[in-house]
Amino acid sequence: MTSSPHTGTLRPAWPHVTGDLPGPRSAALLARQEQWESRARTYPRSLPVALAKGSGSFVQDVDGNVFIDFLAGAGVLSLGHSHPEVVRSVALQLDCLSHGLDFPTPVKDAFTQAQLSMLEPGLRSRMKVHFCGPTGANAVEAAIKLCKTATGRGGVIAFHGGFHGSTHAAMAVSGLVSQKAPVPDGMPGVHFFPYGSLGPYPAGPACDSGPAECADYLNRALTDGLGGIPLPAAVILEVVQGEGGVVIAHPEFLRRVRELTLALGVPLIVDEVQTGCGRTGTWFAFEQYGIEPDVIVASKALTGIGIPAAILLYNSALDTWAPGAHIGTFRGNQLAFAAGVETIRIIRRDDVLGNVRRRGEQVASRLAELLSNPWVRDVRGGGLMWGIELAHPGSGRPAARLAAAVQAHALRHGLIVERGGREDAVIRILPPLNVTADVIHTACAILMDAIHVCSSQTLAGSDRTTPGASPLHDGSQN
Repeated sequence: MTSSPHTGTLRPAWPHVTGDLPGPRSAALLARQEQWESRARTYPRSLPVALAKGSGSFVQDVDGNVFIDFLAGAGVLSLGHSHPEVVRSVALQLDCLSHGLDFPTPVKDAFTQAQLSMLEPGLRSRMKVHFCGPTGANAVEAAIKLCKTATGRGGVIAFHGGFHGSTHAAMAVSGLVSQKAPVPDGMPGVHFFPYGSLGPYPAGPACDSGPAECADYLNRALTDGLGGIPLPAAVILEVVQGEGGVVIAHPEFLRRVRELTLALGVPLIVDEVQTGCGRTGTWFAFEQYGIEPDVIVASKALTGIGIPAAILLYNSALDTWAPGAHIGTFRGNQLAFAAGVETIRIIRRDDVLGNVRRRGEQVASRLAELLSNPWVRDVRGGGLMWGIELAHPGSGRPAARLAAAVQAHALRHGLIVERGGREDAVIRILPPLNVTADVIHTACAILMDAIHVCSSQTLAGSDRTTPGASPLHDGSQN
């Protein structure tokens, strides 16, 4: 990453890493972080670099190493680092008004209308917007409170493998046991059910008969007088389970869950924190399934460059709560609104959703080659949200150590990727939505080489049994 002599702005160079990681300057900052920050920090533990600056799909660490960033702020940076037009819109707003609580302002109204304009007309006409605290988890909390208030009921149905955040209620409806086990007395009334996904099922609880049967099991539990579960306030799910390892809902499962919730009068909350704002090739992932949820949770990519914002879009029939029922001081972040308006303008002008679909096809084509590797159990995804599940060839157990080795190898060769899923054995990529074809080509080459090298080293001393190849699941075809 270099500076232009004429403008002083950052201009990406191709990825290059010199010497060991972390470099000396990164090591010093990581040591200071270890000394002063809480033990709850996560990313620097597996990605030991200290970042200095970013531009587009690239970041540079304090030692001058340049990486392709396919973590992108965990999906926050939909237009990459420091998109100049969005930065300019934020700078102009900063000179005007930066914070307005929930007073109406021209830029807040423009943001509201821009978000509603991305919905289909029929859905748009029924929806209201609620501004939450600036995180997806806070929006999940608000969605649960909204549904409990509107229905007068208390229970919530969630699904195995789901992740909705780390605040109290959001954690309670998430499947990640290790996160909530140390925190006694979580939110009561949460019931978990099998998630009907496109196969093969990841390791973990599953309804082996198939996705339709997963929905039928939920139906029986909620309609059986001896089923033990009173009618809940809400059902919450992700169309694609992101932190769960890019596990994609089967269309039949999602359709039947929607039919069931409509028949029973139970609001359906779709958590689009990670899939929303174009990540899967449509503005919201649920659009690919032909359903309409009652509540949509959106956050991460609303502003394009990572300025925090979160909203609910919900059926106006649920709008029964009193003034102040769910508030947050930073719900009036005018800078986020300005960024969000400009982001949608750019997405439309530059056909960013079309780019997501084209680049998704490119990723699918390249990564399909990995299915011949005995350690690759599955490659799945759609748009620019992909996961490569690694498992032991003989036992099928998640290959967590191999996934960590692949992530480290990729980093040393200039590519930042994430891990997720059961035992963190799924390699995940979340590129910026405006990523170019050559950056995708280079990143896939680095990642595929990392998997080949690390799995070959692992295979040399392990069971060589090769499982049957798994089909590639492309969520863009749902």
